[in-house]
Amino acid sequence: MKVRFWGTRGSIPVSITAKDVRAKIGAALRVARDRAATGEFPGNDVEIERFIDDLGFSVSGTYGGHSSCVEIETGNEDAANEHLLCDMGSGVRAYGQRMMERYGPTRPQTYHVFMSHVHWDHIMGFPFFTPVYIPGNRIVIHGCHAELEFAFKRQQAAPSFPVDFSLLASNIEFDVIAPGETRSVAGITVRNLKQHHSGDSYGWRFERAGKSVVYSTDSEHRLENAEETQLFVDFFHNADLVIFDAMYSLADAVSVKADWGHSSNIFGVELCQMAGARRLCMFHHEPAYDDSRIDSVLAETRRFEEITREASALEVLSAWDGLEIVL
Repeated sequence: MKVRFWGTRGSIPVSITAKDVRAKIGAALRVARDRAATGEFPGNDVEIERFIDDLGFSVSGTYGGHSSCVEIETGNEDAANEHLLCDMGSGVRAYGQRMMERYGPTRPQTYHVFMSHVHWDHIMGFPFFTPVYIPGNRIVIHGCHAELEFAFKRQQAAPSFPVDFSLLASNIEFDVIAPGETRSVAGITVRNLKQHHSGDSYGWRFERAGKSVVYSTDSEHRLENAEETQLFVDFFHNADLVIFDAMYSLADAVSVKADWGHSSNIFGVELCQMAGARRLCMFHHEPAYDDSRIDSVLAETRRFEEITREASALEVLSAWDGLEIVL
């Protein structure tokens, strides 16, 4: 299995600004100046690439700004024309472009989309997902909300959008799944768990060939509630990867932003440690955070994991648009 991130921000898409770009260039030039003073300035292409890598991700790259969209490659050759996605935030536009480049308009594909919930930042990319306009494609939108179909159709109704849902040329299906129900889709076992969020949200666990991925975003956790905590520990149990809503700091999550429906990096570590998960990927980043702030959160979280570790190490990552994780 392979997981690829197309959108990792929460609540609203954001874009890197001219000020941000200038700050990155300035940071890189200051490092180059200091190295040049000691005769270490990069001279050839290989040295330049090494220099860029040494700058650190927050300077040499970006976590990106698209809202939630995650692809799961199943590795199942018997279902090669079936694709799995979690949520359809703005990141799904780039994913659709990738699929059109790969398959074009004459090779029909099936897209299985598992929705955490239908708040706007998680469905806003759907009208820009090119495969929905291609005859022969099949789009199956799975979710646990009774208003699943209504939400997707409403956002394309006049006067909000110029192309009505009825004009989409692909075969679009809505599959409302009961909370807690287990399904087999494209050779993968899929089950869900209801989460604490305004209007409810659902986490999804995907399993195949001994590997497991948990997608758990837009979920608020109260670790003092032992019964609720155990439900998530069981859901995360021995997962190879947990994609986790770590939008807030612990202080915000338990004070000014309590009951806002999101979680923190600290809760993510504690739940994954209790569950024996192997890898935690923080997700649904706060849109107000720039790259350096997300980098700081990652460093703080890794340190917290290290000092609280009692058994095997938990690998901690921060998701970025374009990140690929092979399980």
